[in-house]
Amino acid sequence: MSKEIERKELFKIIWKIANELRGSVDGWDFKQYVLGLLFYRFISENLVEYINNQEKKAGNVNFNYEKISDEQAEYGREETIQEKGFYILPSQLFSNIVKNAKNDDDINITLSNIFKSIENSAIGYDSEESMKGLFADVDFNSNKLGSSVNERNKKIIKLLNAIDSLKLGNYKENNIDVFGDAYEFLMTMYASEAGKSGGNSLLHKKLVNYLLD
Repeated sequence: MSKEIERKELFKIIWKIANELRGSVDGWDFKQYVLGLLFYRFISENLVEYINNQEKKAGNVNFNYEKISDEQAEYGREETIQEKGFYILPSQLFSNIVKNAKNDDDINITLSNIFKSIENSAIGYDSEESMKGLFADVDFNSNKLGSSVNERNKKIIKLLNAIDSLKLGNYKENNIDVFGDAYEFLMTMYASEAGKSGGNSLLHKKLVNYLLD
């Protein structure tokens, strides 16, 4: 798939989500949820790719980080954080959360705990400051997503499935480009919201810095 086709597909899906949630989630808040979940997918895939490649170099060619237990994964935590700056257990990976989301009655709490766990994984390491408050702007327990847990979870699952449906191609080639495209498209959609500047987004600043490291 060419980058131009990928870009058009990305915009189409974001527009579809926006229309589905129009009137229930403020545009600016919607942008933060999309960016947060999109980046969550990015760093999950990045971590899986890195760990799988390390295992293959060690001769474990059939290794798949997504499929091992959290207990097994703990053995590689320190070394991986020193290299990547964060850690995500297999059960917390975007791909595994999406698979089980419809059966999780507390998906809002699950995601909140995962985002906090990702931030906390950097405590005591050089990356602590850059990871601190990374997902602070993404509140899955907010009434902005719905007045009840059920309403909030329905919207969250829609967002998860939509982000999962994006055809992002090769991670190394497209992660920065796709994230930038998504951000610019979302900013264009909600540029009319007075007094709100994308450049002031904590999530945006930290994600761009992280991706460009």
